[in-house]
Amino acid sequence: MGLALMLAAGFPVAAATPVDLGTLDREMTGPRTQVLVLGSVHLGEVEGGIQPGALGPLLDRLAAYKPDIITVEDISGEQCDLAERHPSVYGPDYCASTEAARIATGLQTPAAIEKVNAALASWPKAPTAAQRRQLAAWMLAANERASAYAQWLQLAPGERRAGDGLDATLVALLNTIATRQNESYQIAAQLAARLDLPRVYAIDDHTGDNIQIQDRKAFGSALEQAWNAGKAELDKNIAIEDKMAKDRDLLPLYRFINAPERLNVLTDVNVGATLRATSAEHYPRIWVSGWEIRNLRMVANILETFRERPGVRVLSLVGASHKPYFDQWLGQMQGVDIVDAEQALR
Repeated sequence: MGLALMLAAGFPVAAATPVDLGTLDREMTGPRTQVLVLGSVHLGEVEGGIQPGALGPLLDRLAAYKPDIITVEDISGEQCDLAERHPSVYGPDYCASTEAARIATGLQTPAAIEKVNAALASWPKAPTAAQRRQLAAWMLAANERASAYAQWLQLAPGERRAGDGLDATLVALLNTIATRQNESYQIAAQLAARLDLPRVYAIDDHTGDNIQIQDRKAFGSALEQAWNAGKAELDKNIAIEDKMAKDRDLLPLYRFINAPERLNVLTDVNVGATLRATSAEHYPRIWVSGWEIRNLRMVANILETFRERPGVRVLSLVGASHKPYFDQWLGQMQGVDIVDAEQALR
């Protein structure tokens, strides 16, 4: 008897049990993937810069986790190439220029990406210095600067020189990168080099939050008003973070910003207050949609890094405001376990 006939006849119909995607992997065979999402400050925004060696204790903790894959909040070479071909959508300076690397290698970004992928597909356990220099050059041409810097760091100091695709201009660029206070370089690339990983993975994505609004001034004003509402507790946390960022040891700072109570405050102001704001044009709601699209696509990009490598250990380094989304959405994926950041940083 069909459902309509059963209802018409007065037969009781049991309520359908909704599909619970979170339980599908209970009887999964094979290894589970471990993902540690580390919320970070943007080191380049620390007033006065960080102290020399301040990241050492944090790097020691992360090295003890032994990630097989490290992801960073950078735009990939593929998306940089996309943006370059659509300047009216993304603007002319969406990514850093690869012109110097193109001159040195003769490769446009797509061709350089092919070279990088082919090299990594057969990357030896003990690459020569020439192979590392060549790969670093291709990575710069592919707009994968953090990965190029990781290769540069794995060269003996005497081998950090021009040759094999690296000219004097690219060597100068890599030496400049070494001085930049950027978590992709000073945490992710440094850690990758320590663990002998050939690359880091750029997983940021702005294809969904590049919101098309005619009155951008009014849009920005509406968001600023929303974020300023109820911001007192967040301002207190930011003041503490600013003070801790000047210490000689930044491990306590990373423990502080990855604590759930701090993330709750940050997320409530970032999104909760935005959704509570009123706007005739629904500007705050539009921003939240773009924010969620960005996070969804970033999570998908992370999944892609270990799609063919089930059971690996992943470290995802990202701005702290993204961490709650990464933890929740990655934790819903089949065969994925989220590593407690507080435990990892103890």
